[in-house]
Amino acid sequence: MKVFISADIEGTTLTTYWNQTRTIGDAQAKPHCRQMTAEVKAACEGAIAAGATEILIKDGHGSGINIDINELPECAKLIRNWVGDPLSMASGCDETFDAAMFVGYHSAAGRNGNPLSHTESTATTSVRLNGMVCSEFLLYSWACAMMGVPTVMLAGDRMLTEDSANIHPKLKTVAVKDGLGGSIRCLHPKVACDRIRAAAEEGLRQDLSDALAKLPDHFVFELSYKEHKVAARMSAYPGCRLIDPLTVRFESDDFMEVLRCGQFIM
Repeated sequence: MKVFISADIEGTTLTTYWNQTRTIGDAQAKPHCRQMTAEVKAACEGAIAAGATEILIKDGHGSGINIDINELPECAKLIRNWVGDPLSMASGCDETFDAAMFVGYHSAAGRNGNPLSHTESTATTSVRLNGMVCSEFLLYSWACAMMGVPTVMLAGDRMLTEDSANIHPKLKTVAVKDGLGGSIRCLHPKVACDRIRAAAEEGLRQDLSDALAKLPDHFVFELSYKEHKVAARMSAYPGCRLIDPLTVRFESDDFMEVLRCGQFIM
């Protein structure tokens, strides 16, 4: 079994402040890189218990060099830094993978489930895809589905797991923390890892023949920005138009074009 894992940091159990996510140049980020690594390791261990023999991990946060591969199983390979392709946090996934899992993911822009809620950047107050709140998880798990790869496990904050529960037919979720205003109520790091390990194994042991999400035939991508001048600039991307002073809309039948657009306007 071949498994793809995409990892972020704002949805790991301990991470609370932005400086804890700035993993180049801020000493306070080091424990959060360790926890990101530990949660990814737990997902790998669950995958191996379910029969995975090959695991590819995309370090999907910031610098892309946050995970310590020395702590991971030897069958794991790690993508560090960024290719620059529209797949972004799903870069490296292709049709040869049997399943995908997402670790350390966070609530979308405008949601109050995490003090660090955002979708790609902090420029937006809301991102929607076909009327749904659009998180990074929605974008990149649908990117995997576009390639025929089902997503079976998500770990992150509780609001994200609840918002995402019906996106994939056989998704197992692990809520490692709750956002409460500017605070979090988090699981003990070991408990978080134990639950991620169990969910990864459970997710991959399922019959995956009907686990693939069916994507819509048409996509409506809407972003509302904090500043009207930013919205005006982003509306210059081909196919985008302003629908009010703060909101840009892009439509396509091709999800790859949505991802490509997102690279430039998020």
